[in-house]
Amino acid sequence: MKPRSMTRIIDRKRYSTDTATLIASDAYWDGHNFERHGRNRFLYRTPKSAYFLVTLTQWQGEQDSLGPLTLTEALELYEGPLSEHETTFEAAFPGVEVEDA
Repeated sequence: MKPRSMTRIIDRKRYSTDTATLIASDAYWDGHNFERHGRNRFLYRTPKSAYFLVTLTQWQGEQDSLGPLTLTEALELYEGPLSEHETTFEAAFPGVEVEDA
């Protein structure tokens, strides 16, 4: 499951699912459906390494949304609730160093 084509301009920057890379989501098949309580979130990285989140909703009165994220916010989502990774950490976050625990 992937979001439909979405584009928004925020602070004079264009964010588009058509040109960005999907790096993680919470859309996994649980045996019945992909939806998590009526909402799914998708984390993207643009070709210029900006991050944004697309949220799809099935709830009446809510709208699908697209919003920019900081690197820290993107990392927290990737390492946390967005467990379906479409790419490796290194590809999703080039230049971010990981150290052994």
